[in-house]
Amino acid sequence: MLDRIDTLTQRVAPSDARWTLRAVDEVCEALNVRQDVAEAPQRSRDAGAMVSVAVGGGLGHAATADLSEAGLADAFARAGRLADATAGRMVFDPDELPAVTARGRYDGVVRHPVQSTSLRERLALLREVCASARPDARIVDWSASLLSVEVEQLLLTSDGGRSEQRWSATMPHVQATAHAAGVTQTRSSAGQYNGWCQQGGLEVLERARFAGEGPRVAAEAIELAHAPPCPGGTMDVLLMPDQMLLQIHESIGHPLDLDRILGDERNFAGTSFVTLDMFGQYAYGSELLNVTYDPTRPEQIASFGFDDEGEPAQRRHLIENGVLVRPLGGAVSLARARALRPDLAGVATARASSWNRAPIDRMSNLNIEPGTSSLDEMIASIELGVLMRTNVSWSIDDSRNKFQFGCEWGRMIRGGRLAEVVRDPGYRGISATFWRSLAMVGDASTYEVMGTPYCGKGEPSQMVRVGHASPACKFSGVAVVGASA
Repeated sequence: MLDRIDTLTQRVAPSDARWTLRAVDEVCEALNVRQDVAEAPQRSRDAGAMVSVAVGGGLGHAATADLSEAGLADAFARAGRLADATAGRMVFDPDELPAVTARGRYDGVVRHPVQSTSLRERLALLREVCASARPDARIVDWSASLLSVEVEQLLLTSDGGRSEQRWSATMPHVQATAHAAGVTQTRSSAGQYNGWCQQGGLEVLERARFAGEGPRVAAEAIELAHAPPCPGGTMDVLLMPDQMLLQIHESIGHPLDLDRILGDERNFAGTSFVTLDMFGQYAYGSELLNVTYDPTRPEQIASFGFDDEGEPAQRRHLIENGVLVRPLGGAVSLARARALRPDLAGVATARASSWNRAPIDRMSNLNIEPGTSSLDEMIASIELGVLMRTNVSWSIDDSRNKFQFGCEWGRMIRGGRLAEVVRDPGYRGISATFWRSLAMVGDASTYEVMGTPYCGKGEPSQMVRVGHASPACKFSGVAVVGASA
């Protein structure tokens, strides 16, 4: 399909304007077994193209699922009319954007394609994992699921740019709910919104230890149902990678969206406490905090070679030794921001959720770099605190500053030793000061590559897959939210 679209585009694209075409072909399969009963498999294919035309100081977009010559010609015509309508009314001149000339190909690493097994075999595996998640009647709900996605994408520009990309993602999930003595608790393999998300095929199941997750998840759900509630108060918190995922996402990722900083999201998802003058000098966290935008990890779910504006993707620091360095802003937002801050640097991270959405500034892979502390060393350093795993709830204000997060699993730390398991642990803080309480960063042995398929943003709404990798991290003097809070 991609070669054919390339040929057709050269016939119908306007010769008197700058333009971009991005074609996407995505196949998705969702399998779920709940309470040992297989639900109807869901398989979908979604294909189409988005074209953009810049002419006379205006910019227009148009999308089409009709990938014939006539369909593409009509899309270019509609985009051209919208460009004419916006000429002279935009906050930046699209004709001044840098030329997009990059050419290349990105192929995600897939060692064992999901489709190399039969549907019967995949459902049999899910039935086996699901059955193992119910050791006794205290488990009242249990399930196992597998979501797989295959994507092909082609981007062409009037400047001669051409990028072709292919990747696959696999997202396994196990969940069990226990009820005992009037208490109900749910435990999942990596979060009830599926934190085990990576590029690759069936090898992702091996990395996620999927075949053996049922008994662990069930045992921990039962343990939580019998556990005392988490106490509240000010104490140290040790966050494991599957909770760091959400902490990074909400209180670093979204505040650093450049379009949000410029005010674009305030009507829908809020603004940011970050301002343009902070870059290069603001202490976002302690000196231990190093955050990278890294689209180069082959197994991470949002890895790619080129963003959806055609810019080559490269690993870059957003926060270095605690200091805020650059925002998550692509070419369009940077053109706007540099009118106020000419020295501002960005990253190639403009992304669209589908062929019928225009690219906007989005998180891709946003990671905390490992430190030097082992898990045992971090535990031993805590006189009173809570180890927390696996996000279950979140609340954050519209400037992505004040937050409160809840976790599935907690375990008290007393006198430098792990103590009793507690249920319903949570904590609150303020992004502008919370990261400065970062006291220890786990080494590579505590590091996990995770992600989420459900990051929402934009008008009209866009849902994209985002990667987050992190070691375990210790924070000092945190407001823990428990039963007494």
